Order: sequence, then C-alpha cells, then structure tokens
Amino acid sequence: MRVRTFHLTFCAIGVALNIILSFISSHLKIPFVFFDVVGTILTASIIGPLYGAITGFVTNLITSMLNNPAELPFAIVNIMIGIFVGIVSKRFGFKIYIAIITGLILAVLAPLVGTPISIILYGGLAGGPMDIMTGFLVQSGQKIFTAAFIPRIIANIIDKPLSCIIVSIMIMRIPTSLLVKINANKKLIESRNIYYNE
Repeated sequence: MRVRTFHLTFCAIGVALNIILSFISSHLKIPFVFFDVVGTILTASIIGPLYGAITGFVTNLITSMLNNPAELPFAIVNIMIGIFVGIVSKRFGFKIYIAIITGLILAVLAPLVGTPISIILYGGLAGGPMDIMTGFLVQSGQKIFTAAFIPRIIANIIDKPLSCIIVSIMIMRIPTSLLVKINANKKLIESRNIYYNE
C-alpha cells in the first residue's frame, strides 16, 4: 500500500512537470521544444509503463479541461510514450545513450500515432505553426498523411531526445534511497551500479 502511494504521488509529480514545463516552453516560444512529456518519461522510466501511461492520460485529461478539449484524443500519444519508455527502462535502464536512442525512436513513434488522430479529427491540422508547413505540403501535391507527418517528425526530432536526456540527468540526481523507496525498476538501479534486491 505504501509503495502504491509513492507511485501515485510520483504520477502526480509527473503530471505537474508535464503541465508546468509545457507552459514555460510555450511562453518562451522555443522552436521545436515542447517539454510536454518530460513528466511522463520520468515516471515511466522510474516506476514502469503502467504509471507512465497513467501520467500521460491524466496530463491530457487536465490540459483538455484547462486549455483545449482537442488535446484529449492525443492522450493516446502520451499513453504510448509512457508505455514505451517504461518498457525500455525496465529492460535497459535509462543512461544517457539509452535516453538518446529512446528519444529518437519516440520522435518517429509519436507522429506515427498522433498524425492519424489529427487527420481523422481535425483534417491534419494541429492548430499551431506546423499547420503552415502542412498546408504547403498539401498544396505541393503531398498526400494528407505525409503533409501532416513531416512537420511533426521535424518538431519531435529535437523535443523527444532532449526530453529523454533531461530525464536521464534528473534520474542521476535523485538520491538512491528515494529510488529504492519508490521501488524503481531494478535495471534503473543497476545502471547506477547500486545493488538492489526486492
């Protein structure tokens, strides 16, 4: 029961990170950087895919109520990120090089999942600067999926690896005693050269 409480508390921290960092990033207007899944990646890499998925879903649920209802369907993308990162971390840990590879894979996976949602519900438009490129590609004769996918992958190729690297650095700063108390995955603990036995 106590471990589950730690896990749910960590999920709440992850949701708060997603919302706060996304807000800061959008107001600073940093190109191709969103930081809207840092909390999902952090939670998933430390305590696993289930809680990563919960963090992703709750984040989009809250932002859809606070910002824009159109964000709710994209919870599927956030859930996918939580599941994928959780599986990777559980198997390989989350050192910097693993984080970079994971981020690059997410840069492709996230648009692959998000683009069909955008096309089905919103005609391929995202309601942001990427719509300009999407419109240009459609006018140049590209199919709608390609036109909507290319801008997303360009944006994600910077955001996702950078988000994963930040999480990897954060994990290395978290006290080992706290990781053990939260019941972080064994591979993550081992990657810090710490012996851990349930």
